[in-house]
Amino acid sequence: MSELNPYQGIIVKYSRHLPIDSRFIVSLHEGNTPLLPAPRLAKVLGRGLQLYLKLEGLNPTGSFKDRGMTYALSKAVEARSKAIICASTGNTSASAAAYAARAGIKAYVIIPKGKIALGKLTQALMHGSKVVAIDGNFDEALTIVRRIAEQGLATLVNSINPHRIEGQKTASFEICESLLSESLQGVPTYHSLPVGNAGNITAHWKGYREYYASGVIKSLPKMIGFQAAGAAPIVLGKPVKNPETVASAIRIGNPASWKQAVEACKESGGFIDKVTDREILKAYQMVASLEGYFCEPASAASIAGIIKSAKKGLFKKGDVVVATLTGHGLKDPDTAMKVCNPPVIVKPNFEKVLKVLQL
Repeated sequence: MSELNPYQGIIVKYSRHLPIDSRFIVSLHEGNTPLLPAPRLAKVLGRGLQLYLKLEGLNPTGSFKDRGMTYALSKAVEARSKAIICASTGNTSASAAAYAARAGIKAYVIIPKGKIALGKLTQALMHGSKVVAIDGNFDEALTIVRRIAEQGLATLVNSINPHRIEGQKTASFEICESLLSESLQGVPTYHSLPVGNAGNITAHWKGYREYYASGVIKSLPKMIGFQAAGAAPIVLGKPVKNPETVASAIRIGNPASWKQAVEACKESGGFIDKVTDREILKAYQMVASLEGYFCEPASAASIAGIIKSAKKGLFKKGDVVVATLTGHGLKDPDTAMKVCNPPVIVKPNFEKVLKVLQL
């Protein structure tokens, strides 16, 4: 069957960085997501920033997870695995289930009961995965799937799988290429990301370092990450037993990539801070109303962190700031409906509609 699309996903595009026998590639043509200028948001922030949004919600299953999952599943197939397993707060389950369906192997998902957005759970079920909800939190779910993987019953595809990090690093490659095409230096001054299990900030830093080592870019960004205040173990310096936040994708009390994320921020001259749910929801609405992109609440932690940092005077005029928006807003429509005004209901009468519209 001939390819209709010359773009074939991140493994083919970045084959030098993602080695694998091409016979085993499992892809949904992920990656190649836009780096969107955000001038209206930048104007609100002031200080003459150049702000860009990396729209990872435009990956096939609606989140950045697809970058790591294509490589993790491809490597699992290469190793002749017949099943994969993951613990998830949502996006990992959706991505794992989709790529397992594409590969023709079984997917098993363990989720914390009542702690996963409906849109994400629906995806996992629609793709045919076996989903089990435990009466506990994500960290307990991860402990269980680790034991199952250790017994050789399925391949673990959470971000502790190193192939996940390798795939996710390609987002940094794309950011550098986009900025170079805009006649900029190819690297942001600051790169802001939400921090949950902490694999994403780890992966991005790895990608930047690889492009720096190969001479594609001449400098490195400062990595800044933001946890939700109710799920901020890295900021607090200790695990959070019962994490709580409206940003379900980062509701994690003991991040698997904790150490690597701290090292990435330290090496880059950046930091990890926390933002409140109120700050997250405000940023969530601002992105949609000012720039026309609908992201999920966890994504907005990166914007909330930039707003908080700008108020503290972190940025200088001319700084290039990239914020990763990790997932699409349709992943969690319930939260959106809670923060928006409901439709006004009127009779099908021209004058009444006109009055309500205040035209």
